[in-house]
Amino acid sequence: MQFAQFDDIGLHYRVEGDPDGAPIVFANSLGTDLRIWDRVVERLPAGLRIIRYDKRGHGLSTCVPAPYKMGQLITDAERLLDRLDVRDAVFVGLSIGGMIAQGLAVKRLDQIRAMVLSNTAAKMGTAEMWEDRIAAIRAGGLEAMADGIMERWFSKSFRAGPELGLWRNMLVRQPVEGYLGCCAAIAGTDFYTPTSGLTLPTLAIAGSEDGSSPPDLVRETAELIRGSRFELIRGAGHLPCIEAPDRYAEVLTTFLTEIGHVK
Repeated sequence: MQFAQFDDIGLHYRVEGDPDGAPIVFANSLGTDLRIWDRVVERLPAGLRIIRYDKRGHGLSTCVPAPYKMGQLITDAERLLDRLDVRDAVFVGLSIGGMIAQGLAVKRLDQIRAMVLSNTAAKMGTAEMWEDRIAAIRAGGLEAMADGIMERWFSKSFRAGPELGLWRNMLVRQPVEGYLGCCAAIAGTDFYTPTSGLTLPTLAIAGSEDGSSPPDLVRETAELIRGSRFELIRGAGHLPCIEAPDRYAEVLTTFLTEIGHVK
C-alpha cells in the first residue's frame, strides 16, 4: 500500500509497470476508487509507468469535511505528481477526474504532455442540480441515491448482470463527506474558457449509454481543444473502463502510440 502524506491530506496511490517507463496517470470518477481501472491497466502495453490514486474523500485517501473546491483537487494531483517526480505524463481523467485533468493542464504543462478526457466535460450540470443532490444525500445517505446512480453509470445490459452489486457496494461505501465534497467542487467549476486555450494532444472518450456525461456533452468539450480526437464506445455507460475494458484499452493504446508515448 502506498500513501503520500501532505500537510492537510493523505493520498492513497498505486504505481505499477516499468519504473523507468513513460508515465500515465489515472484519476477516477465521483463515488469510485482506483479499482475501476484494474481491467484497463492489465491490458496496456509494456513500457509504461502506471500511476493511479484515490482523490481526497474517496477510497483509502483522507476524508476531510465537505465542501471541497476544484482547486484543492487539482493541487492534490499536482503535489502527488511532484512527490513522485512525474513529468510529461499522459493524464487520464474520468468524470471529475477529467475536470482535474483540465485544471492541471492549465496549471502544470510540465507535468502533463497529453490528456484523455473520459466521460467528462468542462462544466457538468448546474449548481442547483448539485445542491439538490447534496441535500438528498445529507437526508438519506448514498444508499438512497444508489439505484439512480447505477442507472446513470451503467448500460441496461450491464445492470442486468451479476457484477452490478459489486460496483454498487463500492459507491455506498465511499465516505459521504468525500462524495459531497466533490459534488460541491463540480458544482463550482466551469472550465469552458481555460480549456478552450489548451493545445496539448487530447483524446475524448464517451459512452453511448452514459446518463451522467452524455456523448454530446463530451464532444462539445473536445471541440474546445484544437486538434483533439473524439471516440464513442458503443453500448457502454459512464464507466466504459469497467463495461468495455478491451475497447477502452484499445482506444487508449492507439492514442498513446500516435503521440509517441509508447512504441
